Amino acid sequence: MSEERRNGALDRKPKFAFLLQPEFPLNAFILATEALRIANQNSGKDLFDWVLASETGKPVRASNGMRIEVDSDLSSLPHCDYLILLEGNLPTQNNSPQLLSTLRNAHRHGSTVIGVDTGAFALARAGLTGERKLVIHWEAAPAYLEHFPEAQIENQLYLLDKQLGFCAGGVGMLDLMLDLIGRLRGAALAREVANALIHTPRDAARAQRVEGADTDAEPSLSRRLIALMERHLDFPLGPRLLAEQLSISVRTLERHCAREFGQTPSQLYLLVRLQAARNLLFYEEGEIKDIAVACGFSYPSVFTRAFKAQFGQSPRAFRQSFRDIQGRLVRPEIARLSAANKRN
Repeated sequence: MSEERRNGALDRKPKFAFLLQPEFPLNAFILATEALRIANQNSGKDLFDWVLASETGKPVRASNGMRIEVDSDLSSLPHCDYLILLEGNLPTQNNSPQLLSTLRNAHRHGSTVIGVDTGAFALARAGLTGERKLVIHWEAAPAYLEHFPEAQIENQLYLLDKQLGFCAGGVGMLDLMLDLIGRLRGAALAREVANALIHTPRDAARAQRVEGADTDAEPSLSRRLIALMERHLDFPLGPRLLAEQLSISVRTLERHCAREFGQTPSQLYLLVRLQAARNLLFYEEGEIKDIAVACGFSYPSVFTRAFKAQFGQSPRAFRQSFRDIQGRLVRPEIARLSAANKRN
């Protein structure tokens, strides 16, 4: 048996379907399709085929405002070897029954289903994730855990597990595609594609965030501290409990926070909770009071004051500002008519 066959290569031409959801990450989409195009171009053969789809078959707005034409709607989507769902800034708002049924049917009929960026929300709603480990963009992890508190989220670029896959998005999408190209058509071609895109491939297990990354196997105290705080957003731990769980003294904790962050432990904890709340407001449509509680604020009024002091606007105003922008770009013709009516 050849190496490609052992890695799951197909004798026929593998077919990819990219399912675009509103606010999908354009960078991940471009890197994925460019990787396949370059593989075909450099090989001199039509090795890969792909199709673009949306739920309705109409153009889809990307996260940067560009609109991408597609080839198919869900009802006419052909069978494919890889169904790649690109989700972004609206991970819970567009998971229709038809979309979830499409994901389930594709998986049932042998397709490998891959959720990109926040695509894990839809895969979980479709009942595909079960108790598996998964990957999601790090900013959306707190929102995901609000919906699926028992989830095992891995801090890595991507994860492929039999017929299911997850990718954090961004340039991690290119690493995933290079992995697939290597499995299907050989490592040499994957290296050619990487070189063409001026990219050094990274392992799937590489951590998503580079700030404060450790060169040693043992995570730094700063990383362990922030991770501990992020695991306990709803019921914040006091300095004594933080120190106990980190196996250090309270005095060591205070000195470390002052030296590394210029904050007391409580001030740092507040920043971590406010950033988590900001991400929830961005990705979620839940009530402000529920987001406040999820981030450890007993009273919405306290949350609002702290959020406004940090970000310069109230939680409600923050959410409304980018929802207004999204609405104008999703339906520009409606926004134009509305503006004209206001002038008249």
